[in-house]
Amino acid sequence: MANVPSEQKNFAKKSTSDIDGPLREDIRLLGRILGDVLREKEGIEIFDIIETIRRTAISFRREPTGQSNKKLGRMLRELSKEQTIAVVRAFSYFSHLANIAVDKHQNISHRKKLISGAPPEPGSAALALRRLKEAGVSGAEIKKFFSEALMTPVLTAHPTEVQRKSTLDAEREIARLLTERDRALTPRELAENTDMLYARIATLWQTRMLRYSKLTVVDEINNGLSYYPLTFLQEIPRLFDTIESEFMEVFPSEGKDAAFSSSNYLQMGSWIGGDRDGNPNVNGDTMRDALVRQSSVILDYYMEQVHALGAELSMSALLTNVSPELMALADASPDNSPHRVDEHYRRALIGVYTRLAATARQLGATNIMRHEIGTGAPYSTPEEFGADLQTIIDSLKSNAGMPLIRPRLGSIRRAVDIFGFHLATLDMRQSSEIHEHVLAELFSNAKVELNYGELDEDSKVQLLLNELKQPRLLYSPFIRYSPETASELEILRTAKEIRQRYGERSIRNYIISHTRNLSDMLEVLLLQKETGLLWEKWDDDDDMSLGPKDAENELMVVPLFETIPDLQHAAEIMQRWMSVPLVRHLIKKQGDLQEVMLGYSDSNKDGGFLTSNWELYKTEKELVTVFDQYGVKLRLFHGRGGTVGRGGGPSYEAILAQPAGTVNGQIRLTEQGEIIASKYSHPEIGARNLELLVAGTLETSLMPHAPESAFAKQLAQYEQVLSELSDHAYKAYRNLVYETVGFTDYFYIATPIEEIAELNIGSRPASRKSTRRIEDLRAIPWGFSWGQCRLLLPGWYGFGSAITAWLKDEEPRKRSEKIATLQAMAREWPFFATLISNMDMVLSKTDLGIAACYAELVTDKKLRSQIFDRITAELERTTEYLELITGDKERLLSNPLLASSLRHRLPYIDPLNYLQVEMLKRYRKATMDAPETADARARRGIHLSINGIAAGLRNTG
Repeated sequence: MANVPSEQKNFAKKSTSDIDGPLREDIRLLGRILGDVLREKEGIEIFDIIETIRRTAISFRREPTGQSNKKLGRMLRELSKEQTIAVVRAFSYFSHLANIAVDKHQNISHRKKLISGAPPEPGSAALALRRLKEAGVSGAEIKKFFSEALMTPVLTAHPTEVQRKSTLDAEREIARLLTERDRALTPRELAENTDMLYARIATLWQTRMLRYSKLTVVDEINNGLSYYPLTFLQEIPRLFDTIESEFMEVFPSEGKDAAFSSSNYLQMGSWIGGDRDGNPNVNGDTMRDALVRQSSVILDYYMEQVHALGAELSMSALLTNVSPELMALADASPDNSPHRVDEHYRRALIGVYTRLAATARQLGATNIMRHEIGTGAPYSTPEEFGADLQTIIDSLKSNAGMPLIRPRLGSIRRAVDIFGFHLATLDMRQSSEIHEHVLAELFSNAKVELNYGELDEDSKVQLLLNELKQPRLLYSPFIRYSPETASELEILRTAKEIRQRYGERSIRNYIISHTRNLSDMLEVLLLQKETGLLWEKWDDDDDMSLGPKDAENELMVVPLFETIPDLQHAAEIMQRWMSVPLVRHLIKKQGDLQEVMLGYSDSNKDGGFLTSNWELYKTEKELVTVFDQYGVKLRLFHGRGGTVGRGGGPSYEAILAQPAGTVNGQIRLTEQGEIIASKYSHPEIGARNLELLVAGTLETSLMPHAPESAFAKQLAQYEQVLSELSDHAYKAYRNLVYETVGFTDYFYIATPIEEIAELNIGSRPASRKSTRRIEDLRAIPWGFSWGQCRLLLPGWYGFGSAITAWLKDEEPRKRSEKIATLQAMAREWPFFATLISNMDMVLSKTDLGIAACYAELVTDKKLRSQIFDRITAELERTTEYLELITGDKERLLSNPLLASSLRHRLPYIDPLNYLQVEMLKRYRKATMDAPETADARARRGIHLSINGIAAGLRNTG
């Protein structure tokens, strides 16, 4: 098993055996209740059909045979339209309920591990701290790390979350009841729990699964914000407390340190409402709306907690002393009730609540949950609110009240530092092409350059640098600009307005999609200057030809390198960027820090799984070299998706696999679509995922690297091998996807890509342009489609061909040596081990038999055979070499928990795939024969099956 610590292997095996039986029982319980609902709501005939299909599917998974496969296919083909819809819905919910049970038992397994007093498990902050201490890292170094670090999960609205919020809410309630069931002590309590589960599952069955209207940006904002009360608001401050306590246990001599306690190393980010790339629905209004709603969520939380704190801190001045500062805070309160005249903490908190309510109204809130007593001035900053809470904390500390701080007050105080009044930093993103269009119009109207878009790169750079030196603007309020230019400039002005209203942390980064040249980055600096986000400080002795000596910009310019060529030029572009004197000055004002974003999705679609990973690795190493030359700290922003083909996979292992020097306490990464729901819908699962992020970053940043002589020579050999493999894989992938005549037609027929485009799962279109070219298709529906047909091609294609070509014509001894090298790479090199592990996970969800059914949708037999036979052969080669490298003949032997989860889920997903194929066949034929009579119910059935498969596989987008 590749790169899996022995303690992790043993724990995983034990955990699997511990949970497999109880998990099976819970899945049966939920399935039985759903069956009861079906029997009552749909009738005995539908129930019997569904039950027969379920038993056949389970039997087929246990003992795959051609006979059982044919039997299942025949049953599904014979269903009527009405029966088909019922069966699709039933198996979708079977899959959802199985996921709920799996999550519950993984939580139980994790909790048992903590209670047992066994050694901390991999991915925990406790183990990371112990490993660092054993490696000679001091407590002072770790405190310094936390004082300077920034780790940010960034929630995006990328359209891969197929479930409605109503469905997610109902499932959370079922999960809660299932967990509570274990605490039922009497037959009556058990019966009541069963009745409640029945009621919730019946509600779920009668809740519409699909959205009838397309999501708006506001819908996406609200969906993203729903995870804060569930998980982030409580769990992030709690994680800070946990890590501080574990630090004190591992380094008891260090003592408490205010700098460590108040550092904000984990913060939240968001693209929802600020990501304009390809989404015309995002503008200045959606940015304002996002911040109003974000601010309302965090201020509602503060008010709720302060109100609860007022009920808890009921101490009387007759029985305990208070500090003079607390007394002053109480006296400033508008509360004059004679009933609380001696309850100074309560009076102070009533005053704090009053000021919070005023702050919420000032920042756009329209619905204050509880009316305040009297009036108060709004807080001007979160720090002012935090100071009032600190006054209460200090008074309690000085008067034997320490135990009263941690349950709630300490958590609120920490939350203020983390979330402020803005909740999460909203990123802005736009394509470089749009910036070029806007500046071309500004230059032309100002008569500075009439054909900016036609200039070569050097001429563009020179013009932009000259314009940045000018004390005047290109923009004139007396000129009527195109709607695009007017909108883009207004959006930047809105960003300035938001920063002034909600604080500097509310918007900090401007991301440029499709960054291909230095001019793409300079354009955004110039646009900031045009809208008051970059200002220059001119002195009397400044030379007009050289520009001012001092300048400052409000938004960090962040390039996004996405395609393979973009990644290959990234280091060169950043070197040119940091060579510009004005830019170097601005970076110094940013704390000698510069962020770079790397795109996993488009690089994969462009060059395939292996090449994408290798080019990302190389780019990171090259960036480290360039940044070290300029003495600038690099922060990488990883644009990862849900599927392995889009950079998905376990975050902890991915961070540990980063090249040396690429993390250094600074990391941001996107959380997208259904991954947000699977990672953060449940507080306990969410807390564990957040801890994995912190532990991985901590360990990767501070763990001493092997001495140069010990591993450098070996690593150089491994990198050379992977470089050669990447070249072969790139050719194989590009040959199939971009050079094979008819591949695009095959893809559009053999996957439900066009039906996915019709789903109302996002506010932006599936393609950047109105074409069928693969180049113009967004990476998300590309990966989504391959997941639906169970090939998951972006997560493995090219690997088998690469090794075949690499071993070609080698004599047996040399061939054996090369294979031994690959095996050593999997054991010793975390990057390659993670790549292999992720591919193993993808192949565990791949099913060639089901994929063959989708291939049958392609009526051109020659085309079908040409493409599918190549895919089949490549899958067989890839599987063969994976098994040769790892020594594992079965999938997921190194991850038995996931293997167990899939074993329970796949029997409910398989029938959905078979039904989807049958429905696609019927619907497409009907549409072709008579488009005007195409059955809307058939299309709805297809959409329901897409929903069910996506939810079942969990990382399809």
